[in-house]
Amino acid sequence: MSVFNQIHEIVFWGQGGYSYDVVYNMPIWLRNFTFSQLKQHYEKQNGRDDQETNFQKSVAAMKQAKIDNIIPLQTNNPPKKQPTYTTKASKK
Repeated sequence: MSVFNQIHEIVFWGQGGYSYDVVYNMPIWLRNFTFSQLKQHYEKQNGRDDQETNFQKSVAAMKQAKIDNIIPLQTNNPPKKQPTYTTKASKK
């Protein structure tokens, strides 16, 4: 059963580069080598994807921290000062 799983993995993850017949008729040492190379490739790719995801998360966290540290504008209006001049109109 493990032979068929290995053949399936090579055909599937080989992205069309291998047919079932080609992999089935490969010498065992070559099939094992091909399988291990595909496995290493996808493990490295997953590691890079994880690093990129972690980097993007840390950048987003830093941006959010900067936004959180901004002092909000005060919406209170300053007190109105009384004018220092007088008008000729009567106050009623």
